[in-house]
Amino acid sequence: MQTRDALRMAMEQQLDLVEVAPLAKPPVCRIMDFGKFKYEQQKRDKEAKKKQKVVTVKEVKLRPNIEDHDFDVKLKNAQRFLSDGDKVKVTIMFRGRELSHTELGRQVLVRMANELKDMVIIEREPKLEGKNMIMILAAKTHN
Repeated sequence: MQTRDALRMAMEQQLDLVEVAPLAKPPVCRIMDFGKFKYEQQKRDKEAKKKQKVVTVKEVKLRPNIEDHDFDVKLKNAQRFLSDGDKVKVTIMFRGRELSHTELGRQVLVRMANELKDMVIIEREPKLEGKNMIMILAAKTHN
């Protein structure tokens, strides 16, 4: 149908000519109320946005010579974050001369990863950045 004919038909019905599929050959148009169409589209977009899960990165900070009980508390926090679908950034903070014993921090990070090995994949291996050693863990996806 010619565009001018379609426009005339739309005007007779006091509606709008809305292009629905511009990439189709020929482009597909529909006679409808454009305001209503826009409202419905916004509603669909809003509904789709609700269904999206935003993954945030939660941080758990540790020290190289952390006590067992404190480690267990931090481990439980990490488990809770992972079960909520978030990623966990495990940070070892070094102060003063501790920086010359980075292997102690690495051991703590490896211990954390081993404790959580059933539910996580290591997204980023332990790496020293300034005075902190950082490792990022993500929950395993269940297929």
